Amino acid sequence: MSSVHPPDLPPIRTAEPMERHTSWRAGGVARYYSEPRSPEQAQALLAWVAATELPLLWVGRGTNLLVDDAGYPGLIASYRAQGWQLEHQGDYALLHVEAGAPMAGLARRVSSMGWAGLAWAEGLPGSVGGAIVGNAGCYGGDIASSLVQAQLLLDNQIVTWPVARFAFGYRSSVLKALEARSSALVLAATFRLQRGNAEVLKAHMAEIAAQRKQRTPAGSSCGSVFKNPPGDSAGRLIEAVGLKGYSIGTALVSPLHANYIINRGGARACDIQALIGLIQAEVARQFGVMLQLEVRIVP
Repeated sequence: MSSVHPPDLPPIRTAEPMERHTSWRAGGVARYYSEPRSPEQAQALLAWVAATELPLLWVGRGTNLLVDDAGYPGLIASYRAQGWQLEHQGDYALLHVEAGAPMAGLARRVSSMGWAGLAWAEGLPGSVGGAIVGNAGCYGGDIASSLVQAQLLLDNQIVTWPVARFAFGYRSSVLKALEARSSALVLAATFRLQRGNAEVLKAHMAEIAAQRKQRTPAGSSCGSVFKNPPGDSAGRLIEAVGLKGYSIGTALVSPLHANYIINRGGARACDIQALIGLIQAEVARQFGVMLQLEVRIVP
């Protein structure tokens, strides 16, 4: 292996268990793992994997990720830059934020300052970058509705895309296709926010938090495993085929919400994947619907 070390190279860990970095608390070992905190560090990692001829996988905060038990043979990197600033424009503001910032914390912060547009993301797990890749959304809002533009590291070049370039759809964007190439990383984003009432926004977020607590099963999970098919609910279909409460090993289809798979402790990625396969097969057999994954499985 080459010993090339670019000057901005961030710390790189070896044999890193990915169960430490995913909300499912399951998954295999990454040969190498790093958390760059600047565009320069991200570019240095790209140079390092090019020199060492290793594969590279960019990830967010692991809230929608499962790494196979066999592990990952290259470098898994999670971008962690979190700076942000508001640019006031009268009755609206532009929020410039780095992609490693936690989405829920950002939503709470700007809402408490009386800026509307991200209150729907109260309690949303994951980072800004991950939310952009998957067009995250809930409670009547999504990324596409307030994003103005985003800065990307694409094929080791820093570029800026306007919102239209992302071709956002239901839990999708063109970046989803680029994930397979491991060539695209969201570095920062700009959102347009409107002037609002801080107390009204606080009350709205409290209502969202209460609903989320009531509907979200306790335990380690990735949230919704499957996208809802058009005009239906993945959870309803899974319950209808009789798999609510079903388990393989210590991986459990939640008795509270059938579109959640819970790790009750010690579940392996293969247990979770087996449940996913069983659910897809039974829903397809009984209803003729192939449920599409919302979670990312590696490889």
